[in-house]
Amino acid sequence: MSPQRTENRLQQIQHMLLEMASGNFFYRLETTDKNDNVEALAIVLNMLAEEIQESFYHQGFVNSHSTTTHLIQMSFLLDGHGIVQMVNQKACSVLSKLCNSIVHLPFSDLLDERSKTLWKNKWKSLCKRQVYDTILDLSFVTNENLTIPNQCYVTSFFDHKSGKQTVLVNVIQTTISKSFGEQKDIYNLKSINGQEKEKKKPKLKLSFEDIRKIRQGRDMILNNLEMDLPNLKDLAHQLGTNEYKLKYGFKELYGITVNKFLVQERLRKARTMVEYTQLSFKAIGKMVGFKSFPHFSWAFKERYGVSPRFYRNKMKSGELKDN
Repeated sequence: MSPQRTENRLQQIQHMLLEMASGNFFYRLETTDKNDNVEALAIVLNMLAEEIQESFYHQGFVNSHSTTTHLIQMSFLLDGHGIVQMVNQKACSVLSKLCNSIVHLPFSDLLDERSKTLWKNKWKSLCKRQVYDTILDLSFVTNENLTIPNQCYVTSFFDHKSGKQTVLVNVIQTTISKSFGEQKDIYNLKSINGQEKEKKKPKLKLSFEDIRKIRQGRDMILNNLEMDLPNLKDLAHQLGTNEYKLKYGFKELYGITVNKFLVQERLRKARTMVEYTQLSFKAIGKMVGFKSFPHFSWAFKERYGVSPRFYRNKMKSGELKDN
């Protein structure tokens, strides 16, 4: 396996570990035919995630203090050509994609290669019948190249008035409902050595759920640097929170505003591409989300003190040290 491929696999493993640490056990690593330590680790992690996910489900049948709850994890509304017309907020968060990058996209583009073939074959049956229900085992692919294997409940409708077909794809998640009491309301980030920092004005208290949503927002930004970021109100709604909590919580967690973080990460990625690739500066600017080369060049110089061209030349000659 090439060093670049190994690095990418390790990044995927790291991301999956972070997801598991935050309580998400539905992600899986795509397996390959390689026979090395990295592949062995990926297989073990997949098995562990599957076992934990199953244990949560069966716990509901033996623990009388909990109830089994079925929630729609992902939901997609497709037109007669298989193009996504609507998607729920949870699907965007799970796939780590912005809503406008999913809508108007062929549904098959969200699937791995095996699932694409399965979907293509089943689509022929969906189109032949006016009403059709089926269950498909499909695997979705996130921006981090993690896979999400799930049973999808597919329903096809036909509107006789408009003569148009609509397809609804739902992924159901089984979870255990528990009461966490006061826990959701006690997490205050303003603390020093475990003691609350005294303030004249009370600060907004962020729940664990608020923090999870803000972290999802950060991941979405990092995985969609080339995309136009929705306005903060729309982004907050996509994450299932409000604009004030997003702005306040992001600054508390990461010490920077959402928009400044976006520019900072775009420039960080651009600097790596300037140093290690031969791509044109105009192409690099476009790939990290800048609308024009002058804007990219100005922002790069403002951040790193030199233009992209000067930075590349000096890095090649060894006159600059990466920091």
